Amino acid sequence: MSLAHRVSGYNRRRKWRLFQDVIRPTAETTVLDVGFSDREYSPNDNFLEKNYAWPENITALGVDAPVEFPRRYPSIQAVQYDGGDFPFPDKAFDVCWSNAVIEHVGTHADRRGSQVRFVQEATRVAKTSFITTPNKWFPIEVHTRTPFLHWLPKRWFDAYLRMRDNEWATGDYMDLLSFQAFRAVLRQADIGPYRVYKNRLGGISMDFVAVFGDGAR
Repeated sequence: MSLAHRVSGYNRRRKWRLFQDVIRPTAETTVLDVGFSDREYSPNDNFLEKNYAWPENITALGVDAPVEFPRRYPSIQAVQYDGGDFPFPDKAFDVCWSNAVIEHVGTHADRRGSQVRFVQEATRVAKTSFITTPNKWFPIEVHTRTPFLHWLPKRWFDAYLRMRDNEWATGDYMDLLSFQAFRAVLRQADIGPYRVYKNRLGGISMDFVAVFGDGAR
């Protein structure tokens, strides 16, 4: 396993411990996982599905058509949607888990509005929500494993990614959030009390975790 995957695994295990400590799920806790991956590219993909003790209580929501996912996780219901409103009634789940998805929603022309709507939907369909996003100012861009260049103007970063055959990460693929930008999205969502945790690596925040609802108290 590469160093990048080991660091990613370490950080996801750290977030998982936080989830368990703050949410304290039980055998009755139902969870909506927003942003499942149909194809897995590393052992850290679909981390919730691999680690939750009661997988039959998970519903996985994503824009991918569930083809490979149901074969890997036959006890989990997978639902495809168009990336807009979540297709569930209010408070249908005890918990909404969304790991590193909010930076991918919408387009750059209306990214902040889409991110605000994403938070509103996550908190609408669940009593407690656990939403994470990487820190824009962490020196290594975690999706492409690229150091520093994501701090340059986007057109320069995209040009570099195309040169490295990483065109999948260009355009509207991601809009990374600083702590201030993340807090601004949460305030604009106007969905009640929340708490933000910072996961640090080498003294620098690697990502942020926002907890809403009962877990925020």
